[in-house]
Amino acid sequence: MAEEIVLLVDDSPETLSFLTEALEETGYSVLIATSGESALKIVERVLPDLVLMDAVMPKMDGFEACRRLKSGPAAETPVIFMTGLSETEHIVHALESGGVDYLTKPINIDELRARIRVHLANARSTQSARVALDATGRHLLATGPDGSFRWMTPQASRLIGAATGGEPDLNLIASETGRWLQSGGASGASPDQPMLPITLNGRLLYQLAFLEKTGADEYLFRVTGANPVSDDAALRKNFPLTVRESEVLLWIAKGKTNRDIGDILGLSTRTVNKHLEQIYVKLGVENRASAAVKAAYVLHDM
Repeated sequence: MAEEIVLLVDDSPETLSFLTEALEETGYSVLIATSGESALKIVERVLPDLVLMDAVMPKMDGFEACRRLKSGPAAETPVIFMTGLSETEHIVHALESGGVDYLTKPINIDELRARIRVHLANARSTQSARVALDATGRHLLATGPDGSFRWMTPQASRLIGAATGGEPDLNLIASETGRWLQSGGASGASPDQPMLPITLNGRLLYQLAFLEKTGADEYLFRVTGANPVSDDAALRKNFPLTVRESEVLLWIAKGKTNRDIGDILGLSTRTVNKHLEQIYVKLGVENRASAAVKAAYVLHDM
């Protein structure tokens, strides 16, 4: 496994020397920046796994440097602030700037190592989740609370590119989702609510359905075409199912139990079982897990 890279940003030579030695002893590869400006230049060439950022530096302070890092290729890189400022307003400022944590100076090395381990593990977990989303073919994208683009799956990129006839317009996405989020659109929203239309020159390009807030400042949307087909209709298009059978299969694919499905559709558990028997025959499968997998392939390709 490659050494994880920590970018250390501080204008104090003593602090840089002390922390570099401690981190390298732990097994990390350390990059050094003596200012916010030099940190931004380093990230353009090498993407670190984690950033340790001094809050108070001349010219560009750590808060501004963090904000700029988060708007570029290091958007998902965890930033831990190091500061001698312990007042609540400074701590809030650090977190609002995009930091995930903070340590007060003088730095306790054991505490620093522990926090680095935790945030690197969280970052790896997040990355693994995104790789899994890509592998399942989901049409998803994520933005910040102001609509700023964070990431999208390859499938979402292809769908948007096909709708626009080119590369996804990230500025358009940011503008539309930002306006919707700032107006409180995510408050109490669910995937069942009307979709957010993305238009250009009066033409509907595609639509976004808000799914959930996945982090302190990340909002997840599902991308659909301009004229999306409902999930149960998509199942009927691919399999010789009745309307009721497609509804049962849809909820099976969403992990619901037979009793849950009965409550949702107003059916008895016995009737749900009867529909399942027909679904297995029509899909050529022997159990609910196999049926759910077949349904998932269809739904993920929408």
